[in-house]
Amino acid sequence: MTIENLPAICTRRPAWNKGRIVGQKRPLLPKHVWAIRVRLEIANNVRDLALFNLAIDSKLRGCDLVKLLVADVFAAGQVKERASIIQSKTRKPVRFEITEGTRKSIAAWLDDPLMIGSEHLWPGRFHERLHISTRQYARLVRDWVSSIGLEPTSYGTHSMRRTKVAQIYRKTGNLRAVQLLLGHTKMDSTVRYLGVELEDALAIAEAVEI
Repeated sequence: MTIENLPAICTRRPAWNKGRIVGQKRPLLPKHVWAIRVRLEIANNVRDLALFNLAIDSKLRGCDLVKLLVADVFAAGQVKERASIIQSKTRKPVRFEITEGTRKSIAAWLDDPLMIGSEHLWPGRFHERLHISTRQYARLVRDWVSSIGLEPTSYGTHSMRRTKVAQIYRKTGNLRAVQLLLGHTKMDSTVRYLGVELEDALAIAEAVEI
């Protein structure tokens, strides 16, 4: 009696994205930004308020935001109005503004005892980790959006990066400005990042007369 070789039966792992919403994460709306700020202020969470505000202003990727040094945003005894860093992904410089409210929250965080002797703006809790990780940052973002009743799977660290530029594009239609603020080297990257559709592009073109 011959026994045929049957294929091995192996259990399938569940898909990594099962139950998750994948794709671009939504930017926060202005009402969401203010709601999160109010909650952080009420909780007197100085570090998170400064981190949240700078994430919105800087429009940096999470990997660059968590690695910021105090010297990147602070000089001559005060928080800078504008700052510049080299992006990890592109190795290109990008500049960003630091608004008055953000400067105040950063100044308050720099006065915190936890910042004594720290070169990094967001120091890690353990000595072997100089700064918080991107995973920690992602958890914080999830906590922030959950605290105001938003669905956390719809938002992420890129929501913070997209929030301000989404408003800039909505109000001005200026893709070049958004490209510069995001530090993109190609315009089509900016178009994809914002989710600009053909109708949006045509509406912009129609509004310009030569």
